[in-house]
Amino acid sequence: MHTPIEQLMANLDTVIVGKAQSIRLVLVALLSGSHVLLEDVPGVGKTLLAKALARSIDGKFQRIQCTPDLLPSDLTGTNIWNPQEGKFEFLAGPVFANVLLADEINRATPRTQSALLEVMEETQVTVDGVSHRLADPFFVIATQNPIESHGTFPLPEAQLDRFALALSLGYPTAEEELQMLQRSQTGSKLNSLKPCISLDQVRQLQQACMEVRVERSLQQYMLDLVRATRQNSDVRLGVSPRGTVILQRSAQAIAFLNSRDYVLPDDVKFLAPYVLCHRIIPSGGQHPQGIIERLLNSIPIP
Repeated sequence: MHTPIEQLMANLDTVIVGKAQSIRLVLVALLSGSHVLLEDVPGVGKTLLAKALARSIDGKFQRIQCTPDLLPSDLTGTNIWNPQEGKFEFLAGPVFANVLLADEINRATPRTQSALLEVMEETQVTVDGVSHRLADPFFVIATQNPIESHGTFPLPEAQLDRFALALSLGYPTAEEELQMLQRSQTGSKLNSLKPCISLDQVRQLQQACMEVRVERSLQQYMLDLVRATRQNSDVRLGVSPRGTVILQRSAQAIAFLNSRDYVLPDDVKFLAPYVLCHRIIPSGGQHPQGIIERLLNSIPIP
């Protein structure tokens, strides 16, 4: 009998070719109750991954194509006048979904970016003093093209901090791309993809991740790593306390995905680049990943 996680991974594998590690990282963000930022060039499968995940968990999928003329109300929704009823009614925006793809988020204006990121944090929308709860689970996959800079509004550090992980799917290998061509001959498998777990099961999995044990010595290891980013001469801005908490939650989720009820130092070392790199501002032209790798090599493992 396959576990819900195995069923979910197998379901996604029928649609997505050769991205097992990226899929696991996206699931880490989902199971830790957070969100993920995909920094990639167009055409590598980001939309396909989001749609396949939504179908696999039997959730509602919505996609936002971010543009400079996109307004906050285009995301959150607004009140409209209903002449038949003689009153205003709330027209929900695309954020009322289980899986939301915010495509090219850096093309939206700072005002619209802030509206989306506030929704991610609060999990509710307030219009004219009335609060509307979002779906549960609510999972955002945001994308941005790291190469294209014309007409973009880079996310400020405070907003990048709202994403649990930042990663890149990358180009497929030659063998994987050949497999994609072979699959495409018979049409997209996404249309025939069926749910394999329910939204209730996703919520149960998120709760189970929170119960994964983290030893005090390992918490101290994570704290030493994070605090080292604040004291390093190569870093102008270190990791926030939110980043510390998310590193632990992400480590619990990857341990759960690996069928363990306890976190290992290797879980932290594996996740650290994905959780911490987008949370630091290097100085002197340093690369964030190089800084995190040096810190990992210098801090004693418990």
